[in-house]
Amino acid sequence: MPRSVLAVFATCLLVACASAPKVAVPVPPPAPQRPPRDEATATAIELALAGAHRSAENRTRDEYRHPLDTLLFFGIKPDMTVVEVWPGAGGWYTEILAPLLAQHGKLYAAVQPPAPDNAYVTASRKEFSDKLAARPDVYGRVDITTMGPGNFAIAPPASADLVVTFRNIHNWMNLGFAPEAFAEMNRALKPGGILGVVEHRANTAKPQDPKAANGYVNEDYAIAMIEAAGFELVARSGINDNPKDTKDYEQGVWALPPSYRLGNRDRAKYEAIGESDRFTLKFRKK
Repeated sequence: MPRSVLAVFATCLLVACASAPKVAVPVPPPAPQRPPRDEATATAIELALAGAHRSAENRTRDEYRHPLDTLLFFGIKPDMTVVEVWPGAGGWYTEILAPLLAQHGKLYAAVQPPAPDNAYVTASRKEFSDKLAARPDVYGRVDITTMGPGNFAIAPPASADLVVTFRNIHNWMNLGFAPEAFAEMNRALKPGGILGVVEHRANTAKPQDPKAANGYVNEDYAIAMIEAAGFELVARSGINDNPKDTKDYEQGVWALPPSYRLGNRDRAKYEAIGESDRFTLKFRKK
């Protein structure tokens, strides 16, 4: 090709490139940032966790229950009014919440109503009450209230900043009053108040048993039920996930520690799995 023709071609190419529209290179959005950790609250929770009132047995469960990260995720503060719903006979979380809130906050512990014909309920209520009475220096400012059929009164209306409940939804489903339970929690919370929930996560490939007889609850099923009670989902967390949990045991979730309902049968297997796979959800009262 003659040199003059090459020059003309090169000139045309430069003009075409200069006039072509520039294609913007997409800039990826910034990675989501974790909210800043509340160091003052974290320190207060750690002090409660280290308290001499906690047994060695209960301390060993911290690795499965992740109380520090769970409570920080829920946004707890030492000056809040908090309701713990159905703390259980042993009051595992009450051991942490009571000293955390003792000085500047308030803790209501909502237990099952008296049931004289039910030996389990009677014994559980007594064990919890005795635990609190034995250490007035730790639990002296805890108010015991009730939640259950015929007595839904966990705290004064619109008084609580935060309501928490740990592994209880399956119990309320089994007893037939889960929607009423969440309606009561909504009633107790201030406008915009927070509900923190932890529960054994069911296998999503299987339909939800309305009675949750194996102790597991489908996460989306729980969300729909809680939202129907006047809440909006704020956030989910994987703090209490356990992918080792296959959720297919003869005795349901109670085959796992700490229950070991099968006794010594396959105990090493269940020890290796650890405690259950659990969803951790944060809701806000609408």
